[in-house]
Amino acid sequence: MSERTNHPLLREVASEAASEPPLPVSLAPAITPQAKDEVPPSAAAVDAAAETARYRRRVLLTLSAVVLALVLYWASGYFFAYTDDAYVTSDFVSVAPYISGRIVSINIVDNQTVRKGELLATIDPTPFQLSLNEKQAKKTEAEAQLAVDRDTIAAAQAQRDDAAAKLRLATDNVRRATPITTAGFYSRQGLDTLTAKEQEAKAALADAEAAIAKAQQTLALHQATVAAIGTEISYLQWQLDQTQLLAPTDGTITQLTLRVGDQARENAPLIGLVDAHAWRIYANYKESVIRHMKVGHTAWVWLDTYPWHIHRATIQGIARGISREQGERKMLPYVAPTTDWIRLERRFPVTLVLQEQSADIVLHMGADARTLLFY
Repeated sequence: MSERTNHPLLREVASEAASEPPLPVSLAPAITPQAKDEVPPSAAAVDAAAETARYRRRVLLTLSAVVLALVLYWASGYFFAYTDDAYVTSDFVSVAPYISGRIVSINIVDNQTVRKGELLATIDPTPFQLSLNEKQAKKTEAEAQLAVDRDTIAAAQAQRDDAAAKLRLATDNVRRATPITTAGFYSRQGLDTLTAKEQEAKAALADAEAAIAKAQQTLALHQATVAAIGTEISYLQWQLDQTQLLAPTDGTITQLTLRVGDQARENAPLIGLVDAHAWRIYANYKESVIRHMKVGHTAWVWLDTYPWHIHRATIQGIARGISREQGERKMLPYVAPTTDWIRLERRFPVTLVLQEQSADIVLHMGADARTLLFY
């Protein structure tokens, strides 16, 4: 034994250790040189690592969902097209009079449904009736003058016939007197007298022909006057007929502000009418999808006025052009972009017509709609 074990204190520790029972091999800690240097992680560190892993999984799933949604959205344009930028419309007819005058009666009320040809309002017909009566009186006078002209022509023709008969007689006398005058059985003076009478008969016949021509010209002038008066009467009669404002088509009166006593002005709208037979849907679709659409394709329409009902429709037409500048109403439609700070796809109006529209459905011009098309 070494000198260290001979120390009294060391011998005491060694004896105590020898007296204790040995630990089981399974319970004895495995101590390696590497384990002596490692520190076991705390519970907070373990939780933080798990939370980081879960966050990464959530981010990855979110990005994957976004990418998948974008891919599906891009691919959906090859199978169907949907838009909520759609609305119901019809033809709006502005009923304007062709004449000016004071409104004396109104036969409709606001939002009333009317039929084509139904009386809407009446303009005071008195001044037009008076003008018509005056022209009709002038026409009667002119027609009476035509009778006088025809009598004048008849008298001139009688004078012409008389002058023609006298000329024939004078010509025959000259023809008979000429040979006997040459033979010396009739005087030269008598022949000259007969020749002079023949010339007078010719002049009288010419005057009669001129009188007939003049009378015929006068008759033609008066006939033209009668025709002109007849045209004026037709125009005045038309004006008188226009004092009654009639519905140009079946429809519904809207925004009626006309009152008795108002002054109607020529070609100035007085009454608004929504056409009952021109209902259609305007759906603005992006330019990237309209290339798949064809006239006659079937579409499905959701009307916000009648929610939870899908209506079958047909593509009636696809706009071939739009205006890129907003302004007054133009021949090209203007479709406003949804935002001003990014560049969006242009949208083109697609006209849809409902098929087999139910009588229970009342369409309203300007109401919102949503449309869906499958290619």
